[in-house]
Amino acid sequence: MKEQRQLINLAYRLLGSLADAEDVVQEAYARWYAMSGEQQDAIASPGAWLTTVTSRLCLNQLSSARVRRETYVGEWIPEPLPEPAEWDSPDPADRVTLDESVNMAFLVVLESMTPAERVTFILHDVFRYPFAEVADIVGRSPAACRQLASSARRRIRTAQAPATPADRQAAIIREFKQAWEAKDIAALMSLLDPDATVIADSGGLTSALLRPIAGAERIARSLINFGGKLRDLTILERTVNGQPGLVAQRGGVTVTVYAFEVSGDRIKHIWGIRNPGKLRPWVRYSMS
Repeated sequence: MKEQRQLINLAYRLLGSLADAEDVVQEAYARWYAMSGEQQDAIASPGAWLTTVTSRLCLNQLSSARVRRETYVGEWIPEPLPEPAEWDSPDPADRVTLDESVNMAFLVVLESMTPAERVTFILHDVFRYPFAEVADIVGRSPAACRQLASSARRRIRTAQAPATPADRQAAIIREFKQAWEAKDIAALMSLLDPDATVIADSGGLTSALLRPIAGAERIARSLINFGGKLRDLTILERTVNGQPGLVAQRGGVTVTVYAFEVSGDRIKHIWGIRNPGKLRPWVRYSMS
C-alpha cells in the first residue's frame, strides 16, 4: 500500500528508532490484512485507518519504552540515520525523509516529552493533522490536545539552540575533526561551547562512556585521551539525520556515528552512537 513510507516517517519520529518504527508499521498492516474484505470495504480511508492504528501502537510502545529504558545500560540516544542514498534497504518506502523534525537535537527533546505530548505534537505540528483527528487517536479531547501541543512547543523552544546555517555547521564539524585528529586541545576547546556535553550510547554492547561529560575542557581532554584509539579508525564527514556529522569506521565498518548540535560558532552537544543495533542502516556506508 502506498502509505508505507508515510507511516515509517511518522513512526520513526514518534519512537526515535527505525527498527521499532518498522515493527509497528508491520503490525499495523498485519491488522489490516487480518480483516475480512467486507470489513476493509467498510473503512472509508485505509490510509487514515493505518495512521490511527500506527499512532496508537506507537503511543503504547512509548509508554512501555520508558520502563525498558530504566534498565538500559548507559544513556539512550535515538537511532541515527544516514543520507537516503546510503540506506541498507533498497526499498524507497523504508526510507525516512530527512528534515528538521528528525535532526538529533530535535529527537532528543522529543524524548523528554510524555507519550501523549509527543504523539500529539508530531501528528499536529509536523504532519498537520487537525486536533479533532488527533484527539480520536490519543483518546483525549481536542482542547486537551491543544494543551499537550502547546506544552510540547514550550519544551522545543526552551531546548533548541538558534539555527546555524548548514554550511557553517559543516565547516565547524570539519575543524573539530581536524583538531581531534591533530590532538590539538586548544583548538578543540575553541570549537566547544563552555557548557558543552558529550553523551554516548552503547547499550552495554561495546565500550562507551556510561555518563555524560560536561564542560569544554573536560570534553577536549577526554577526546585527546581517546585519540590514541584513532590510529585504527577512519573519521569521515557524513550527514547524520540531515545535519553535518562524523562517522568512525574500522576496516570499512561503521562503529560510531557522531551527531552534533551547533549553536552560533560553537558545538553545544555531541551524541556518539555505538550500539551496533542502532547502526544497522549504516552497514553500506563505505569509505567511498
